[in-house]
Amino acid sequence: MAIWASDVLEKCPLWDLDCLVCFCFGRVMKSAPLPPCQVRQVRQVRQARQAPHRYVRWGLPLAAAVLILLVWPIPLPSWNLFEPLDIPVAWDEIVPSQELKYHNCGDEFQCARLEVPMDYQRTDGKGRTFALAVVRLPAKVPVTDPRYGGAVLINPGGPGGPGTMQAFMGGRDLQLIIDAEADPKETGEESGNKYFDIIGFDPRGVGSTTPPVMCFPDPVSQRNWELQVSAEGMLGSGPDSLQRNWQRTQALNLGCSVFDMSSLRADEPMTSYVNTPLVAQDMLTIIERHGEWREKEGQRARIAHNKCHGLDEANAILNRTKWHRGKEPLLYWGRSYGTVLGTTFASLFPERVTRAVLDGVVDMIKYYQGTGPNVIADADAIFDRFGQYCNEAGPVGCPFYVEGGPDAIRAAYWQLEKQILNSSIPVMASVERGPEVVTWSDIKDIQRVAIYQPLLAFPILADRMTELAKGNAAPMADFKHGSHFDACPSNKCSLAGPWSPECATSQDNVLYAMAAIMCSDAEYLTTPNTKQFQAEWSNLVADSASLGDYWAQLQLSCVGWKAKPKYPFAGPWGAATAHPMLFVSNTLDPVTPLHSAQHMSQIFPGSGLLQQESEGHTTLTAPSICVAKAIRHYFQTGTLPVVGTLCQADLKPFVGSPNHHATISQNFSPSDRKLFEALMAEVQRAPPFPL
Repeated sequence: MAIWASDVLEKCPLWDLDCLVCFCFGRVMKSAPLPPCQVRQVRQVRQARQAPHRYVRWGLPLAAAVLILLVWPIPLPSWNLFEPLDIPVAWDEIVPSQELKYHNCGDEFQCARLEVPMDYQRTDGKGRTFALAVVRLPAKVPVTDPRYGGAVLINPGGPGGPGTMQAFMGGRDLQLIIDAEADPKETGEESGNKYFDIIGFDPRGVGSTTPPVMCFPDPVSQRNWELQVSAEGMLGSGPDSLQRNWQRTQALNLGCSVFDMSSLRADEPMTSYVNTPLVAQDMLTIIERHGEWREKEGQRARIAHNKCHGLDEANAILNRTKWHRGKEPLLYWGRSYGTVLGTTFASLFPERVTRAVLDGVVDMIKYYQGTGPNVIADADAIFDRFGQYCNEAGPVGCPFYVEGGPDAIRAAYWQLEKQILNSSIPVMASVERGPEVVTWSDIKDIQRVAIYQPLLAFPILADRMTELAKGNAAPMADFKHGSHFDACPSNKCSLAGPWSPECATSQDNVLYAMAAIMCSDAEYLTTPNTKQFQAEWSNLVADSASLGDYWAQLQLSCVGWKAKPKYPFAGPWGAATAHPMLFVSNTLDPVTPLHSAQHMSQIFPGSGLLQQESEGHTTLTAPSICVAKAIRHYFQTGTLPVVGTLCQADLKPFVGSPNHHATISQNFSPSDRKLFEALMAEVQRAPPFPL
């Protein structure tokens, strides 16, 4: 039955907020919304009733903040895919709480800072805490609605990727993928459809969570360091590259891992409490606190319902929103490193897993213990497809095309890369940038991103390398210049001084939080000497000419790391979960190969494995309606795909590029077109995290 504005005003005087909530909270208005004048009146009443909260708008340079995650430790050029993101909340204005207390973040988002203990085992009441930054995109139905499916926690990878930013950027697209296809306004409560909250959070030490991992006294020091690292080049860039990178990593880690500048006098050094098992414990806390919050919302809705409709004798609202203390289920979607977080949670708390999609699967045993085959074994097979797709596209579709087939194209690439290794290219200043020197490290950077994201980056790689072959290095210099960004300290930072919390919040610490998490999880990476590391590096390069140097650089980031985790992960390694998990993998993935997903599926009995016939890191690097529908069906019903299901990607590099997606989508039904557009948005915004 449609509820009209006149019905609301007849039953609920504007001064009776609880009664208004009954209608608005229930979201049963299907035909006509309140007129604007009455909406303003309702808002005025609500605002008068609410405690004042002042929000400050701040612009986040998203391309710099997110795309800096592309590599460790060399800053990469930005793809400039995103406009700055304005978020109408200053995190330091939200008081941390042991409950989930949400504040308006604008555009329907809600923000909270959830206080969790640094050490869950400490019982003297004197331990330090983290304030987790949490962002919630509410479901399309209220928590009192029978179609409310629960809150899905998300993690974008990393380690150390900010889940709050993922929620702000991609929450609506993720929600569209897992929600029921039908608009809830057009179906009844008895439909059986499910609609979900999306909740992103910044893990311990990451992003807007406090205290953060802090390796520099202020943003200027950090930026100066990163520019020096970039200028010196990555592993493989010269005969002394190992010595230079080894010494720099030692200098960084000897301080960053030992001195907790967030609290010098504390008996709990923060870097001993940022490893993945404790983040899994935080996830457990989040879902419990969400259950507590949901129950309170149900109590509030019941009071409003009783005023409007009479007593809810069956307690239907309270039953639907009841907090199941100590038993709240986990619904989760994690990518890359987020799969480590997912399998760690599932190993520790298998009885809590109700839905878990793990895409781009890391072998947790390889990650924690270092045993097993190198994970980059498929990287060169992906780069081989650069030649294959370029050859198929021909000279019109691929600027780097040369006659002779895929082998000739790849040979031309490797020859050009070798030339630049032997002689960097000076580039004069332009009207938009200063002078640059294009180096072999720059070429390896863009090649690595292309292997992570072939659909988007193969064409960019082809264009830049074509220009270099012509002797024109200006486009590559422009690309490199995209990584340069301002590093002026904020006024608060300048006043508070070096190493202050005010300076910490103005820095992008994700690279350094990544090291803190990874080096705490994988302690074996902290112990090799130069001879042992040289041997491992050689093995990696033997496995992959395209990615071996980069992966060795990633592992080098733990050299000299002194902090030890208070609670290292020692198993269990897998478990039978309350509900089967769904692992998802590309046929070819540069750092999370298909065999990792197959192994993880084996140690989690009953789980499913969905394969996408494409290349790149995680399935979000290429859209697939087939995969998206399988994930939606899993979240809606819990049903796994049929064993052996192989989904095709809807686009391929060069031959079916993102520039053609509008034409391709015309062949879809209206609902599939929406799904495809959401997938393309995910493809275009996906930062290729190391893991």
